[in-house]
Amino acid sequence: MKDNVLQSKSYAFAIRIIRLVQYLEREKREFVLSNQVKRSGTAIGASIREAEFSESRLDFIHKMRISLKEANETMYWLSLLLDTGYINKRMAASIMEDCRE
Repeated sequence: MKDNVLQSKSYAFAIRIIRLVQYLEREKREFVLSNQVKRSGTAIGASIREAEFSESRLDFIHKMRISLKEANETMYWLSLLLDTGYINKRMAASIMEDCRE
């Protein structure tokens, strides 16, 4: 089976998000925003994985659009974490760049 770049990148991104959440909870004692970014950031890859076994072309498109919406929501939470001082500009820029991919 051929490697799926989208699945690989979204899985790696989910791992980055989980590590970010671990940092936020352990070091910053932040639980609300971190839960939101964890939910949306890990849902990107889950939706892409689901699309692989979609029942139709329309179902595939729908699942990929959900993934895009989750990525957009993740960008919102990352921006909020940056603007409230929970993460610094360097950290935010790096994770946001991965999210845009």
